[in-house]
Amino acid sequence: MVGKWLAALKQVAPAIALILNPDTAVMRGTFYLNAFNNAAVALAIEPIVANVHSASDIETTVAALGRQSDSALIVTPETFTTVNRELIVALAAHHRLPAIYGLRQFPLSGGLMSYGPDTVDLARRAASYVDRILRGEKPADLPVQAPTKYETVINLKSAKALGLTIPETLLATADEVIQ
Repeated sequence: MVGKWLAALKQVAPAIALILNPDTAVMRGTFYLNAFNNAAVALAIEPIVANVHSASDIETTVAALGRQSDSALIVTPETFTTVNRELIVALAAHHRLPAIYGLRQFPLSGGLMSYGPDTVDLARRAASYVDRILRGEKPADLPVQAPTKYETVINLKSAKALGLTIPETLLATADEVIQ
């Protein structure tokens, strides 16, 4: 996912920062950091990592990135960023900072775009596991499943407010475009 996030944002901004809370992110953030650093090298982007632990950290980080010309933001999908969704989306808009998120709830709340697992599909697939457990299978015996369906959501109202033109190639790959 991280490579897709970088590739999408590189089309609209050359400097890209990853924002996460290492206390709540998957594998204390290393899950995203390793992929971010590797993808940034492959795409010739200098990786900027912003660890945030509070709402004030988010405000400081987004304001600093907003002062840099042509910068953008990747917001990792995890509990802390989801709880602070409205704040992050509002600050990104206020500082005219393009951002991509790992959950569709962000562009539905006014964020620019998202790319991540289809959460409805995840819930549907989890139901079969619940059924198997209720029928007596041991959870430890069930294989771990990775997401198989991903979706891209683009909010054109947000793009217009940021003064961005989303490339047709990116719009063509979107599963949902918010007008």
